[in-house]
Amino acid sequence: MTSWRRWRTSLILFLAVLGPGFITANVDNDAGGILTYSQAGAQFGYTLLWTMIPITLALIIVQEMCARMGVVTGKGLSDLIREEFGLRMTFVMMILLVVVNFCNVIAEFSGIAGSMQLFHISKYASVPACAFLVWILVVKGDYKSVEKVFLIASVFYITYIVAGVLSGPDWHLALVETVKLPGRGVWSDKMYVYSTVAIIGTTISPWMQFYLQSTIVEKGINVRQYKASRLDVIVGSFFTDLVAWFIVVACAATLFTHGIRNIADPADAAGAMKPLAGQYAFILFAAGLFNASLFAASILPLSTAYTVCEGLGLESGLDKSFKEARFFYWFYTLLLAGGAGIVLIPNFPLVKFTILSQVLNGVLLPIVLIFMLRLINKHELMGKYTNSRWFNAMAWLTTVIVIVLSGMMIWNGFHS
Repeated sequence: MTSWRRWRTSLILFLAVLGPGFITANVDNDAGGILTYSQAGAQFGYTLLWTMIPITLALIIVQEMCARMGVVTGKGLSDLIREEFGLRMTFVMMILLVVVNFCNVIAEFSGIAGSMQLFHISKYASVPACAFLVWILVVKGDYKSVEKVFLIASVFYITYIVAGVLSGPDWHLALVETVKLPGRGVWSDKMYVYSTVAIIGTTISPWMQFYLQSTIVEKGINVRQYKASRLDVIVGSFFTDLVAWFIVVACAATLFTHGIRNIADPADAAGAMKPLAGQYAFILFAAGLFNASLFAASILPLSTAYTVCEGLGLESGLDKSFKEARFFYWFYTLLLAGGAGIVLIPNFPLVKFTILSQVLNGVLLPIVLIFMLRLINKHELMGKYTNSRWFNAMAWLTTVIVIVLSGMMIWNGFHS
């Protein structure tokens, strides 16, 4: 009975803090991510599945550090960067992050437009309507109500798992490629390196670290709830990369197998599946894309507004009224309207823009990780909650690998 009570207490505590980690990890499978995973499956079949295990471990490590800093300090990441490294350094970081995040916001509205066009709804109707819906949700709702909507949206990612099963993949080959490292020869293929960096960039995005820490602080999670918050991060990371694995598998089983090597956007992947995997796989993939894009279009501008306001020491948060946090809400509105507006421009190169946004994530990520590692190892800031040697080794290894892969991509670009 005692063990049952202890288990029940742990479950209640976990459910109380469930949200920031699970939501942040899942929104990472956004329109840009889905395009990146779809293209990886279409172009290289199952051969990029090996990236999922190391990326999942790296995602858990990076997200856990953010969660720990949030519960221990009670401050957001950009807030800590400003306090520890000065306003000038913070301002440079914010400019870079705003540029990358705005590219991502455009990618989300591109995903909304593409997914709705599959159901014969024009982007000139779907994009403005969804932008308004997202704006109302964030501006009129408080943190608890918005979080509930985001958690429901997270569950809908199961559609990709079902679509992956319906696509009829070679399960044995998929599992073998997941645990087998690629040969040396693949690294001379510049597109393979580019895709690897893009997968890393879309799986561990810079904005995620800022959003996760900000929402942990706004939810009021403290050190006593740290273990439950860490479990929230771990569960979210496993689920989001399981979904990513199934997206790659679905496209490898259908598009790659039938010689469709290049796709223009994630909606093309869904459309191409219709004759290959059937009506249900098509509907699930398209509906999943719409859900993912709308979900991310809500959170990415929100994450950017949090980051900028914390960095400048301005009021921010969903529990604040419009009057209390004017800059926060106006900046959110500007990012949302700008992203939606650009997608409505005829013949705008959305696909190149979407892939580029994911690669920019991969290039900016090491800078964010270095700031995080400097902060989390400050004893005066974290006390006994600084990184262990093992954690530091894994975090620095992640940072070095991303820097090396980014360098290889740039080098191949210059020598193509």
